Amino acid sequence: MIDRLSSYVARHPGLTRSAVAARYVDEGLRMEEHPGILFRDGPTGRRATVVGGPDVWEIVRTLKAARASEPDLSEDELLTMLDDNTGAPRRMVRAALEYWGAYPQEVDALIAHAERAEAEGAAAADRAASLLHP
Repeated sequence: MIDRLSSYVARHPGLTRSAVAARYVDEGLRMEEHPGILFRDGPTGRRATVVGGPDVWEIVRTLKAARASEPDLSEDELLTMLDDNTGAPRRMVRAALEYWGAYPQEVDALIAHAERAEAEGAAAADRAASLLHP
């Protein structure tokens, strides 16, 4: 196990064996607390995902947007709308919501990061388009 840990650290400069071990212990405990959640690497770093589905932040963001646009929907109607529009079944939505309930700052920070990146991308596209159009 120590050899695998050392090999992982060697492939990921800036990490230490103790930091990697602590991260995986924390993630393992979170997965134990929240069945249906696992962790994945990506462009924004490691993040919680729903097994067989999207990232937790994506589900929560979609749910928040749906609730904001349809504030009077019942829980059942809201979950049905999410399933119809995203294909995320209720079990995935519930797993994501339970994880968010325990770690809202983590998930909300990923939502905010995605929204900033989208706004920056749109602004860059607008700047580029302004060179092409008078």
